[in-house]
Amino acid sequence: MGSGEWVSTSTPYLKPQAKGQPDTWGAEAASRGRRGTQRIVHAGEVVAPPEVAELLGVTEGEDVVVRRRMMYLDGQPCELTDTFYPSHIARGTRLAETAKIPGGAVTLLADLGHVGVRVREDVTARMPCAEEREALQTGPHEPVLQLTRITLDGHDRPIQVDMMTMPADRQRLRYEIRIG
Repeated sequence: MGSGEWVSTSTPYLKPQAKGQPDTWGAEAASRGRRGTQRIVHAGEVVAPPEVAELLGVTEGEDVVVRRRMMYLDGQPCELTDTFYPSHIARGTRLAETAKIPGGAVTLLADLGHVGVRVREDVTARMPCAEEREALQTGPHEPVLQLTRITLDGHDRPIQVDMMTMPADRQRLRYEIRIG
């Protein structure tokens, strides 16, 4: 791991924020003396890619809402994040708009009556495509980590799918599991 390594845990990103609280990414970075920002590249309805359709339990080719973001740490690109929602949940809400959401998307989902109670994450390593390499400013032989997270509600229905791509040499994912 390089000196620019970032250690991340998913837990803070899964809970709604209290009213008036900053977004989780900015707050996490600030707590470590750093600056975390994001730029929403696109928001709106798109045809669900096959993997997303399967994870959200929608028909392949069905429209879903996506928020595409570029995440920055101290002004440097550190993660590409695409977050997908079933259209029946997100259509006509701030999730389908490019404006920042006070408290974040998880807070808005909770306000809309959709609370995640179970999360599954899969992490893989792969080589980035040219577009990802350019956006993340990585070299031609530097792999990325892809974290795919599905959030399910109390009825085991998918309410959100996140697909995050980050340079492998700048990221460490930490999982802490309490047993018993």
